[in-house]
Amino acid sequence: MKMNGSMYRDMVVSAACSLDNQKDTINNLNVFPVPDGDTGINMSLTMSGVRGDFASFEGPLGECAQKAANLMLRGARGNSGVILSLFFRGIAKAWVGLEEAECKEVVKGFSRGVAEAYKAVMNPTEGTILTVMRVMTETAAQSVEQGQEEDVQALFALMLDAARDTLEKTPELLPILKQAGVVDSGGCGFVAVIEGMKDCLDGRPVTAAPAESAPKGTADFRAFHTEDIRYAYCTECIVGKGSRYVGENTTEDLHRFIMKLGDSVVYVDDSEVIKLHVHTNDPGRVLTEALRYGTLETVKIENMKLQHSSLSDAPAPAEEKEKESQVVPPEKPYGFVAVCMGEGMEALFLNLAADRIVCGGQTMNPSTDEIITAVRATPAKTVFVLPNNKNIYMVSQQAAKIVKDRRVVVLNTASVPEGVAAMLAFDAEAECGANVAEMEAAISRVTTLSITYAVRDTEIGETAIKEGEILGLIGGKVVCAAPTREACVRSLLESVPGAAVITVYYGEGVEDAQAQEVTALLQERYPGAEVMTLCGGQPVYSYIISME
Repeated sequence: MKMNGSMYRDMVVSAACSLDNQKDTINNLNVFPVPDGDTGINMSLTMSGVRGDFASFEGPLGECAQKAANLMLRGARGNSGVILSLFFRGIAKAWVGLEEAECKEVVKGFSRGVAEAYKAVMNPTEGTILTVMRVMTETAAQSVEQGQEEDVQALFALMLDAARDTLEKTPELLPILKQAGVVDSGGCGFVAVIEGMKDCLDGRPVTAAPAESAPKGTADFRAFHTEDIRYAYCTECIVGKGSRYVGENTTEDLHRFIMKLGDSVVYVDDSEVIKLHVHTNDPGRVLTEALRYGTLETVKIENMKLQHSSLSDAPAPAEEKEKESQVVPPEKPYGFVAVCMGEGMEALFLNLAADRIVCGGQTMNPSTDEIITAVRATPAKTVFVLPNNKNIYMVSQQAAKIVKDRRVVVLNTASVPEGVAAMLAFDAEAECGANVAEMEAAISRVTTLSITYAVRDTEIGETAIKEGEILGLIGGKVVCAAPTREACVRSLLESVPGAAVITVYYGEGVEDAQAQEVTALLQERYPGAEVMTLCGGQPVYSYIISME
């Protein structure tokens, strides 16, 4: 049996459904560094794009692999999601020009995928999704080299067995997993992917997940008041690039043309396709111009003025959301994109002159595409991105590589306090390099304390943690557990010798009076420090405390 484009397409769709169906199980394995349970969600959302129009995609194997990789890269969330998307991107690079693949080509593609995934991680940790990918692929490569596997179906059976065996060994490679009595969550997600692909080869493709579990947040472009609609036609199309324009960022002339025809422009120039969205009064001109660059694969035109008569009572999208969907030219020298959650946190960064806010945090990692959209909506030649969470750093880096029309600098901010410190250190008159140095220095001076809760029973070091117990973290590492938030704060303060400036951000479910009690504890502990208290409104973390 050989693998062609249609077969691979169905295998990838089946893999996405398998991953989505198992995401809760994967979440429950996520114990390090904080038992917060989001790996399954992130990996599922990364592959969610292939459960849409891709299911009907027709083309040779190489084109199909490229299409799937592009969808996953733009939907990638969290470290495991980015790693998974890069694995499939490596496969696509190895299969360029292929009509179909035998076992040798399959192994070549998977080996390239492993290399791409490892390359993206600065300090790879064994016992994770990377290990499962690598050992599985090495096992398959050895078998094919020895002439033991010549059938693709049999090869995937071998790979699934190897992936499962490696997953079971991850606790021996990563001590925290052994302490918690679980296998690696990212590795488990990858096994779900291979299971879905093999099931499809066996004639049992995994069925689609329920509609309600699909990712939400698609903008409703119809919800306008008639008098506010300057351009009547919401026009979208995907253009398969002609040979003259194959490659990323080769169609700037089309982009400039579309910008003149309307507003609400969203423009993606990928290696094989162009995706564009525009509100215009002349959709015909849009499509005619697009045809100069290739063939129209999909077209959608909606008359928003007519749609207004049938709108429900649901509120229209906020003006800021509409603004964020636009691509704006880089005009000013510098701009900022900050990732955070909570009304108070958003207001804080906006007051510090952040241009765009991307909603995200520990349990809701934004996708690569969300970061890209925010960057392109920032009217600056150099855009600083503040991930404010180490699980969002890799996604931000991938976004930076894709954006070509402006410089994108991703600062390694692992918390909101680090992001705030970076913005306070920024000098609009200084050169980019000097600013980066000053902001990185400011980040290094911040110690972040946070209070959260455990979503499951586990062990961290010598500490046994029960579900619902309050956890205290310093720099993202759990250092104590206590029955109450106040007790946890007291325990944390024993590990911090001193600070000159302290800011307390209290989150959802914390009353003002409770926050003031924590402030009093800090003033008592550090009598010479300047202590401020702000309502951050962030979920998950009752308190985030900045110590400088």
